[in-house]
Amino acid sequence: MKQLEKKLGYKFKDPMLLKNALTHSSYANENRAEGVPSNERLEFLGDSVLGFVTAKHLYNTVPTLPEGKMTRLRAELVCEHSLYGVAQELELGAYLRMGHGEEKNGGRERASILADATEAVIAAIFLDGGIEPAASFIERMVLSPEAVKAHHASDYKTELQELVQRKPDRVLKYHEAGESGPDHDKVFLSEVSLDGEIIGWGSGRTKKEAEQAAACKALERLNK
Repeated sequence: MKQLEKKLGYKFKDPMLLKNALTHSSYANENRAEGVPSNERLEFLGDSVLGFVTAKHLYNTVPTLPEGKMTRLRAELVCEHSLYGVAQELELGAYLRMGHGEEKNGGRERASILADATEAVIAAIFLDGGIEPAASFIERMVLSPEAVKAHHASDYKTELQELVQRKPDRVLKYHEAGESGPDHDKVFLSEVSLDGEIIGWGSGRTKKEAEQAAACKALERLNK
């Protein structure tokens, strides 16, 4: 755990919080008789802490960005695909407490499990030390200037197309799924399908933003 604390840049006063954050539900289920809690409640809290810190960071650092684009950028920065990258950098999978069946099925490398664990670790830091160390960790690992710039200019449609093209003869299509709101404040919905199966959906202030959001969701699904 000391090695992980060094990577996190934070030393826990209560190490049990970090241990809890690294406990997958499969391990908790296998050790139910001992009352071992999973990291699901921490994941719930961490998601909120992450969202708040990210929103505040964007508000302070990108003052010219309108509300709609801030919403999209925040979603991109905290999406599963992004958090999975943080977990990989921390080598978080090696520290997880996981049930035997889940581990045999490749759980230590699964994007959804690692992203959830990242949120749980954020919550553990927040509960142990407050908002300042939690925000410091988030800003360093999730909201670096390079990451914000990359996501600000990201093109998930191109990334998805490149991924799909690794296998020939696959058909990727975007579909308008509707719109809502008055003319001056419309929200567009988009779906993306692969070989006729819907693999992602999203919304945005423009059709282009909606397609980018759908592509982001599709990438999360395919990378699982």
